Amino acid sequence: MPPLAIKNMKEIVPYKSLDDAMNALDNGGRFYNLLSKAKDGVITKAELAKVGGLFNDKQKMVLFLEMSLMQLEEPSRNKILLSMEPSLQEAYKKYQPQWMTASEANSEEHLAAGLIVSGVPTLKESKNEFSVFIMVPISTGNATTFAMVPIMDQYDVYELRDESSSDTFLIAHTRGSQKLPERKLKVAGILKELKTKKSNEDNGSKRVFLEAIYHVED
Repeated sequence: MPPLAIKNMKEIVPYKSLDDAMNALDNGGRFYNLLSKAKDGVITKAELAKVGGLFNDKQKMVLFLEMSLMQLEEPSRNKILLSMEPSLQEAYKKYQPQWMTASEANSEEHLAAGLIVSGVPTLKESKNEFSVFIMVPISTGNATTFAMVPIMDQYDVYELRDESSSDTFLIAHTRGSQKLPERKLKVAGILKELKTKKSNEDNGSKRVFLEAIYHVED
């Protein structure tokens, strides 16, 4: 059964068996992917992109794959990974996400990396309560500059609570997506930098958040 997509934020329904995974992933790609053949035992980048609703973003493809295979036993998971074309195997090695707790993820050393974090999300609704910024590119002619804008102008923001401790970690997904339920989830995304007016001036230590792309009921 292919994972279920929900607008910008995607809820993943992990594959339950090797056959389910191969049937979904070895799909022939989109109609213009002439070099991909369905049911030939080889999973190509085009086929993974199709089932994930993606195109050329290899990092997001690998996040999607990792979440989709999370419930398979190790031998079945390895068969899927060995069935991937060489370029896709290389992408998996490069972008394989790390599984972390909220406290472990709260570090600038993982910036731009794919992470999967478990916890219970609580939506932050007040801009007055939560005043941090992100850098947004602005193109004018041939030049691109960056402006600081409040993160809540661009994202729905949550605190993800680690059940085993009191630690929290910020996650965010594009505004307009379905809100996350307030129960235990596994959330996959890419770690990005936050700005405060103070840190922008004094170049202090970085604060981070996870740009959430996929989630799974835990």
